[in-house]
Amino acid sequence: MKAKPTPAQRLRQMHDLLAQAYGPQNWWPAETSFEVILGAYLTQNTAWKAVERSLANLQAAGALNLEGIRAISVEELQTLIRPSGFHSRKAPALKAFVRMLDSEFAGSLDLLAAAPTAVLRHRLLALPGVGPETADAILLYALNHPVPVADEYLRRIALRHRLLTAPAGRKGYESLVELTRNAFATDPVSNRTRLFNEVHALTVAVGKAHCGRTAECAGCPLAADLQLVRAFSEIV
Repeated sequence: MKAKPTPAQRLRQMHDLLAQAYGPQNWWPAETSFEVILGAYLTQNTAWKAVERSLANLQAAGALNLEGIRAISVEELQTLIRPSGFHSRKAPALKAFVRMLDSEFAGSLDLLAAAPTAVLRHRLLALPGVGPETADAILLYALNHPVPVADEYLRRIALRHRLLTAPAGRKGYESLVELTRNAFATDPVSNRTRLFNEVHALTVAVGKAHCGRTAECAGCPLAADLQLVRAFSEIV
């Protein structure tokens, strides 16, 4: 009898199934690293289409860059990013990020990216308006650190495929990150940034198509994994 694969092994196999089904995702949809950071803040608790409207407003105002955000007032920034919602919270948070970058890293994203991952993650989490998912998205997509990103889609998949038990809240988030890290632990370190990039993007793709609030399993590339779960459950 074949040994039951571990949750990490299954997640690695699920990545391969999704990559075969959807192909390269080439995330994040942005022209610059700072635009990625803007998007990471703005996408909190809102749909990406709303973020695109805010980014378009910033671009029209000449503020889709570090210099632009630095120069405009909080009030003007709130108006420009209003489509993304929570603008009264997100605008001061963006300003706080720029102040931190200017005061501690000479206004340089390159200097910021050169900091050790653990130190940088701790610093980002200390900023207002930055939770674990936002910090990890900035680390991975803007600063090219090999850090997994977990989101609601991955949480749903982990629950429905029994990869983890009830991952919720901060502890649940870290459990999902650790699961993803373990899934790619045998891959070369040099490949992990790309792999973490793709697994998150692919999770969003399958989540939107099949793993929303209600599961739509028909035609899902991960249906085979569910069959595996059921098979081993019957054996047990």
